Amino acid sequence: MLQTYVEKILKAPVYDVAIESPIDEMGFLSERFGNRILIKREDLQPVFSFKLRGAYNKMSKLTTQQLECGVITASAGNHAQGVALAGKKLGIQPLIVMPVTTPPIKVDSVKARGAKVLLHGDTYDEASEHSKKLAKEKDMTHVHPFDDPDVIVGQGTVGMEILRQVTGPLDVVFVPVGGGGLLAGVAAYIKYVRPEVKVIGVEAEDSACMKWALEKDRRIILPEVGLFADGVAVAQAGEETFKIIRECVDEVITVSTDEICAAVKDIFNDTRSIAEPAGALATAGLKNYILREDIKGQTLLTIDSGANVNFDRLRHIAERAELGEKNEAIFAVTIPEQAGSFRVFCDALGKRNITEFNYRYADAADAHVFVGVQLSGGDAEREEIVGGLVEKAYPVTDMTDNEMAKLHVRHLMGGHAPVGTEEAIFRFEFPERPGALMKFLKTLGQRWNISLFHYRNHGAAYGRVMVGFHIHKDEQKLAHAFFDKIGYRYKEETDNPAYQAFLG
Repeated sequence: MLQTYVEKILKAPVYDVAIESPIDEMGFLSERFGNRILIKREDLQPVFSFKLRGAYNKMSKLTTQQLECGVITASAGNHAQGVALAGKKLGIQPLIVMPVTTPPIKVDSVKARGAKVLLHGDTYDEASEHSKKLAKEKDMTHVHPFDDPDVIVGQGTVGMEILRQVTGPLDVVFVPVGGGGLLAGVAAYIKYVRPEVKVIGVEAEDSACMKWALEKDRRIILPEVGLFADGVAVAQAGEETFKIIRECVDEVITVSTDEICAAVKDIFNDTRSIAEPAGALATAGLKNYILREDIKGQTLLTIDSGANVNFDRLRHIAERAELGEKNEAIFAVTIPEQAGSFRVFCDALGKRNITEFNYRYADAADAHVFVGVQLSGGDAEREEIVGGLVEKAYPVTDMTDNEMAKLHVRHLMGGHAPVGTEEAIFRFEFPERPGALMKFLKTLGQRWNISLFHYRNHGAAYGRVMVGFHIHKDEQKLAHAFFDKIGYRYKEETDNPAYQAFLG
């Protein structure tokens, strides 16, 4: 079976539409992990993904009659763009069924390449079923995004290029997995030509259909799939891909959403390019594998499979990258509700950089603080912080792995001030540097009780803080005089309608 695939891969006409993508060295990541780490740049293809290889290889083999009857496919985006480009090259207009949840950038790209688009269903699998139904009704040719030998052959040209470009030592190749087309093609070629090279698939942990299939030795259907890494959001591995992967692949591992976000950042740091979540999947797996196996001095290669990411998603990716890199931990801590307690609590955290500080006055006894802390020692330091706070009698809950806390609660810390409270709201700006927040808190002193506090380090030159104080009306002028004296830029916002509506 492998010999047949290799022969076809060597003859595949993919370069009518694809480029031989370069392999770059990831200098920062290599130095950090003590291995030579390479990245195969499939994000540089004309459709910003490897998918055009398989799509064109399949469609180029269709008869004139099949092309005239029409081509249809289903895709979350990247395969769709490949089919659209192949259709344009072959002079036809394919019909693409895409999930309603597909990022607009992918839908727009497919339309721009001349294909017709039909949005149907919330997942790839729902779109796929509908496309197969339409293919049967209209006698069209269905081009499967992964479970087709010709598609697998096209994707396998990535493996052929890897072995042609990396002529020296190569220990492990990491490949992202959805339905398995890329992994099957790459593994078939590499294992036939250089069987000593390990090939490891990487899946999102909330879409791990291939890992489950290998563990159970049969294809299973996931009850639901995560949509963050939409390019690999597949509920069932392909039949043909599973046969090859079961024979050729050394292992399939999984990674979390936070780890994928951290890998997007790693790729950006080394290449100044932005991978889509599925595109960064293999890099996230590579990092996990290095830590798990404690390997040094090896040559490892990861495939960046695509760059079709909505710009709006970058906000979420950036927010979660630090957590995925274990560079940040978030905690819920109860402190005494009294003047000066913020400062004492900050002293308890030591000289660590605070990345976030959210608090809202609730009652006269206790204050509940949501705090983010920058880490340099990963989970061990995280445990050390919890232990240190417990020693100082602070009730503390580690929220770093709490999905609701990370997605929602950190943005909802607030509420109205208790009835009868004399509260004044101020916004401050101060130069952002390590320890800046601590210095700011200490500068504020202990004269007025802090009733509200919101701060988030966004990597900007200036830190921005919103603070509420319990200040009697008679002391309003005194407060302004004090803030003028300490020298930070500030503005009172007590009359701001946003405060009045939601916090006042």
